[in-house]
Amino acid sequence: MPGIDKLPIEETFEDSPQTRSLLGVFEEDAAAISSYSQQLFQAMHRIYDAQNELSAATHLTSKLLKEYEKQRFPLCSDDEVMSSTLQQFAKVIDELSSCHAVLSTQLADAMMFPITQFKERDLKEILTLKEVFQIASNDHDIAINRYSRLSKKRENEKVKGEVMEDVYTSKKKQHQTMMHYFTALNTLQYKKKISLLEPLLGYMQAQISFFKLGSENLTQQWEDFLSDIGTSVQNVRREMDGEVDVMQQTIQDLEQASDLLYMPDPDPTQVPVNRNLTRKAGYLNTRNKTGLVSSSWDRQYFFTQGGNLMSQARGDVAGGLVMDIDNCSVMAVDCEDRRFCFQITSFDGKKVAILQAESRKDCEEWIATINNISKRIYLSENPEEIAARVNQSALEAVTPSPSFQQRHESMRHGRPRAARTSSVSSGGSETASPAISVLSLDTLVASDTPIQFDIISPVSEDYAGQAKSAGQGRTNPFGESGDMPAEENEDSILHQLFIVRFLGSMEVKNTDSSDVIYETMRQILAARAIHNIFRMTESHLLVTCECLKLIDPQTQVTRLRFPLSSVVVCATHQENKRLLGFILQTAEGQGDGRPVTVCYIFESNNDGEKICDSVGLAKQIAFHSEMDLEEQSRLIAASSRPNPPAAGADGQFLVLSHSQSEDSDAGVEGREKRESEA
Repeated sequence: MPGIDKLPIEETFEDSPQTRSLLGVFEEDAAAISSYSQQLFQAMHRIYDAQNELSAATHLTSKLLKEYEKQRFPLCSDDEVMSSTLQQFAKVIDELSSCHAVLSTQLADAMMFPITQFKERDLKEILTLKEVFQIASNDHDIAINRYSRLSKKRENEKVKGEVMEDVYTSKKKQHQTMMHYFTALNTLQYKKKISLLEPLLGYMQAQISFFKLGSENLTQQWEDFLSDIGTSVQNVRREMDGEVDVMQQTIQDLEQASDLLYMPDPDPTQVPVNRNLTRKAGYLNTRNKTGLVSSSWDRQYFFTQGGNLMSQARGDVAGGLVMDIDNCSVMAVDCEDRRFCFQITSFDGKKVAILQAESRKDCEEWIATINNISKRIYLSENPEEIAARVNQSALEAVTPSPSFQQRHESMRHGRPRAARTSSVSSGGSETASPAISVLSLDTLVASDTPIQFDIISPVSEDYAGQAKSAGQGRTNPFGESGDMPAEENEDSILHQLFIVRFLGSMEVKNTDSSDVIYETMRQILAARAIHNIFRMTESHLLVTCECLKLIDPQTQVTRLRFPLSSVVVCATHQENKRLLGFILQTAEGQGDGRPVTVCYIFESNNDGEKICDSVGLAKQIAFHSEMDLEEQSRLIAASSRPNPPAAGADGQFLVLSHSQSEDSDAGVEGREKRESEA
């Protein structure tokens, strides 16, 4: 017989939409089998009823024939021949009645019992398991939804324990019920054949036994044929018994292996995070905005397909494209007091998706997988091996590098100077330019300086203090001053907006070279990797001729303001152009009056060089504007000197001659020179 289609029990834990679709096909097949078996049962029951009726009718006929001689007819009452003939007929018909009774018993045992058992036991078992599976699946969805709504800020251990226990129980019940449901549906494919062949086999054997009493010539032909059918039925039964044993063993193995995975947030020491994945699939909660401040969360099945992120709802035949994740950025975020949330931003920054995983392990694996796909590792021949090498390089990169002082000591003892060609790469490899190798660490970065991973600006405090002392309005609850400085109220020549994510900042000592920025990038990226800090604050960077602003993209509140005159160096990474940083030098800051120099590091969407070019253009415009103002001030000062103007007939002043202008300019320059020397 041809092979039997089976449901994969191993995929019951994942419970993917593809498995649900295949389950739907088997359920449709089970419904068709049930409908057909019901019709066949009715037809066979009519045969059985007809045979019982025939047996009863034959027995009644024999009884009536035997009672013929007891009848008292008015005419021909003493007809002995007729009575003897009828007695012979009654004897033969009585024997036939006995054969029909035996046939009825055989039909009840060999034909009606198997199909009745299949209808009442096997098909009802399928319906019962289906209802139990639906209830378990709904209970699991309710438990997962309740667990997803657990508050991270107001965490109640008792409520959390109850919810996690509810998730564990519902997930285990769903998994076990689904495995038994799959086993019953797989077994039904065998029982379908048995339920069709066994009743027919019993029916034919009963008829042959019935006809053997009258015709021995008919039996040999049917016995050979039915013997083959009986052998085939026995083979199918043995195959079914073997397959049932294998499925039962599979259920036991999967129950033991999946016990740790029933918990929504498993212990990472027992279930480690795999950061080398280039493909991943599973259920996530996706955030959908329903209004200006309201949103809803939908649970869907997400999976990666090449460089695309796809989603698929239950009941859908195929998945739909969510976004292209090539060259995208992904980070963990805090969203609406929900746990394990992360945000994916497309390479152009125009599309953002906020998703919630079921556990910390799942969240970290999704972030690592999308990072690997963003680097296009999936296009290589061995993507997981390359991803493992990249992650291993990243782990090696976070190992603290030897201090610059040690390198100086090694150079003193005659060791060759090792020039390093580039700074931190996008994968986290530790390199530096040759200029750094001859500098001391103390000349670049302040000793024992902390790294700020949140947006904290020393100049914002100075600016707020100056605004308060000057009486420039009140400060609103979002941290903005009520009135802006006079120079920002005017329209600026340059307005450029960029999307950036703040990585960190730290105090530095040297501002002479961009190598300071490269070293700061290395230390901040290493610190993030060591401490598993994935969350980044996304802002809009506004570049004008007066200042740089970090603006909240949702509330449009200015988070930070950097005066353009305080920005001394701005540079991008030599290899990863998405990384950029600038050094900010404040006029005051330390208690001893020394200025504070801080390096800020950001990540942009493939436009780090554009941001640096924009900052350079802004400084050029500001410089030329300042030169124009000085020129105007000088001309005004020169024109205000007490020279006797020549007046025309209409009383208007005349323009000074060229010689007078030169004399005035020479006088002003001489006065400025004497004042500067004094």
